[in-house]
Amino acid sequence: MSLVISAGPVDAETGDSGPDPVAAAEAVLSKRFGAPVRLADPEELSDGDKAAVLRVRVAATPFSLPKTLVIKRYPPHRTDRGPDPFAHEAVSYQLFTALAPEERLAPELVAQASEERVVVIEDLGRSPTLADKLLGADARSAERALLSWARTLGRLHAITAGREADFDALMRRLGVRRWQDPLAEQARTALAELPVLLRDTLGVDTAPAVQQRALRTARLLGATRYRAFSPANACPDNTMVTSRGVRFLDFAAGCVRDVALDAAFLRVPFPSCWCAYALPVGMSEAMIAAWRAEVGSVWADLEDDAVLLPRLLDAQLLWVWLSTWQSLPWPAQATVQVPGPRRATALTARWERLRSDAAALGVPELAEHADAVAHALQAQPGQDAVELPLYPAFR
Repeated sequence: MSLVISAGPVDAETGDSGPDPVAAAEAVLSKRFGAPVRLADPEELSDGDKAAVLRVRVAATPFSLPKTLVIKRYPPHRTDRGPDPFAHEAVSYQLFTALAPEERLAPELVAQASEERVVVIEDLGRSPTLADKLLGADARSAERALLSWARTLGRLHAITAGREADFDALMRRLGVRRWQDPLAEQARTALAELPVLLRDTLGVDTAPAVQQRALRTARLLGATRYRAFSPANACPDNTMVTSRGVRFLDFAAGCVRDVALDAAFLRVPFPSCWCAYALPVGMSEAMIAAWRAEVGSVWADLEDDAVLLPRLLDAQLLWVWLSTWQSLPWPAQATVQVPGPRRATALTARWERLRSDAAALGVPELAEHADAVAHALQAQPGQDAVELPLYPAFR
């Protein structure tokens, strides 16, 4: 039975939802292949405010196309809202599709069109996501999936190192003359404003040395020698564990940036996700080793702890400050239980991990500050010193 699908996400300013995603995809595919293509049986995979995502069956085509495809259609975009997620998504898939088949760590791009704001990609089927593994009951399977994810992230960085010029050219072809990491503007604001928020909300002062170190992490948002493609939001539900290995999805913020910002996902973990739980002791270190084994083929100096660990701590610091800035002051609904750990509990765990990693690296002023923030968060109403629970697979 076919599902009834709405036109898709609506532009909040104009009320324009654009064309029906299936009709738009049919038009794009027909233009791409030079003959009519008909799609049927749309299945809604996601329908958020950023994009409509559907799986469709290829009902009629004179060409050899897969039986099913995935459509992603974005609503209209205003330039004053920052980077265009459609442009980042389309260019990211173009970059991967231009690689050799064995190097494509994402679904293959079948067609895309700027006017319709549609991308049509390979359907990876109903393989489990990394989230499925972590929320399941098989600890060994979850551990293998995490290590495979970390290795594949490292391989992604190694394969796409030195391809920033290609990314630039593809963006210009879509009409984007200048682009930046979609994270950059918000992160720089967070680095500058968080000390005031910590003082006013939690009563924690930030020593000048700590604030200066945090501000210096902004260099990771600019040009460095350790740049490669980043999925930007490599959360567990954006990663599929297929028979061909791990594959990344959702490149609405995909860009080229310093690899340490992604590597910090192995340590925090998953700092852009509020549904994250804790990992078993030693798991983060094993994941970092797996990632490091891949990127060492490109950046041999990252095998040196004196080079990697300070950069990793800086990336971790940037993510913790950004996620804290995004959370404070607590909204009234922050005390409501949501799927996954409560935000305050997850945030406390991030500061505690920052404290231990800073102390291990010999940065006492940062460790002391992280300890003060963690204790202030634990003292918030309703916290009761609750620890962040492990992912269900490891309980």
